[in-house]
Amino acid sequence: MPSHHLPLLLTTYQHKFGRDLQAMSRHLIDDVAVGWDELGTDLLDSAPPALITALTGGEQWPSSTLDHLITPDGSPPVRMTVTNDTADAQDMQWGYLLHQHGIEVISAPHEGSGRLVDWTTDPRTNFSDHPEHWAPIAPAPIIQPAHAASPRSAPAAAPARAGTPRRTSRR
Repeated sequence: MPSHHLPLLLTTYQHKFGRDLQAMSRHLIDDVAVGWDELGTDLLDSAPPALITALTGGEQWPSSTLDHLITPDGSPPVRMTVTNDTADAQDMQWGYLLHQHGIEVISAPHEGSGRLVDWTTDPRTNFSDHPEHWAPIAPAPIIQPAHAASPRSAPAAAPARAGTPRRTSRR
């Protein structure tokens, strides 16, 4: 759900990876054999404590991957390429594409494209979980804007790097 994943991903980009999209993509996509089961608070490392508390209410939980899966024939699991057919078969409701300028959020009803949330968006922003609010022709569905000021310890923006959009998905 965007209300859960976007704050974690925005904070991860802004703090843990210092606005380095390539490093974040390596961690979230390349360094995981199969995929993610849960994005945890370990992704908030290096974020200001007040921001972590605002996002988690003080709770902590680890990230976990699907790398422990065992296939019916005992062979190692492999990462699948997500297409509309596999997303439907796996009952995936949301997709997240990591672009140089932000995260594209794609809901199941709008399989081809979604809305872009800029990387500079305050992670404390409240986002809608209603799929229709993420239609490609509408602005990003912010329910309530976050505070106007960024957290005091927010890192300075790093220079933009060229890169290929990366896709992560979540059931």
